[in-house]
Amino acid sequence: MSYKSLLTVLTEAKTATAPLAQVSALAERFGGHAEALCLGVDRTQTGYYYAGANALVLQESLARAKEEAAAVQAYASDLLEKAGVTWSAESGVAQIADLGRHVAQRARFSDLVVLGKPYGRDRNVEAEPIVEAALFEGHAPVLVVPDENNVVIQPKTITVAWNESVEALTAIRKAMPFLTGADLVRVVVIDPPAHGPERSDPGGLLSQMLARHGVTCEIDVLSKTLSRVSDVLNRHATDTGSEMIVMGAYGHSRFREAILGGATRNMLEQAKVPVFMAH
Repeated sequence: MSYKSLLTVLTEAKTATAPLAQVSALAERFGGHAEALCLGVDRTQTGYYYAGANALVLQESLARAKEEAAAVQAYASDLLEKAGVTWSAESGVAQIADLGRHVAQRARFSDLVVLGKPYGRDRNVEAEPIVEAALFEGHAPVLVVPDENNVVIQPKTITVAWNESVEALTAIRKAMPFLTGADLVRVVVIDPPAHGPERSDPGGLLSQMLARHGVTCEIDVLSKTLSRVSDVLNRHATDTGSEMIVMGAYGHSRFREAILGGATRNMLEQAKVPVFMAH
């Protein structure tokens, strides 16, 4: 398994540097294709125009979105060209309410989607829906990279969050190219259930599966000493020098779609290293 089709979705140049650097570095490592989808977002809510508004309002917002898309595409093209990898960059315009459909369509045909953190002072409102669309509608693994972190090509130490869930196992399977290249994978189990199927050996079957792929594992069973599981996981990753966290992405149903659950949101807000997620 390898990542041959790598996608990043960009809506503004000021937050594009980290995901572009990461996606081009991974394209070089895996001999893959780096694709940048550069979207200008029409953030107006056309259903709530004030009385008397006319088509000029919509025309103005679309023109602004086109300009933003062109600027982001030019920025992405320059960085990807300098990286010397196989790449493509395409621009388009999407309304905020319809953004997920465009992202999911591209994510569905990608091996890995690389995105910037969806939370922070410089983030626009579309950052979180882009992550959600790639995960829940596009069913693609997503690597979320923090702005302040250096590019990670092959992490030497990886923390894997294990809670026996389908989401966690899906993320682990899709992260296998990273796991097999690591020097050490730390399987972290926080407060394992006393009556669960792995009560006598938490993480044992997962470590056995990974070992058969040549992965060196250690199992860390931790207590929930902090108020949130994400805080425990982040602190442990920092203390052990982990360069990546692999975890399942959890969401809540919103009509027929899903939104990021609290634990996933907290992790993405606090993580200082790239977070690999799948649903």
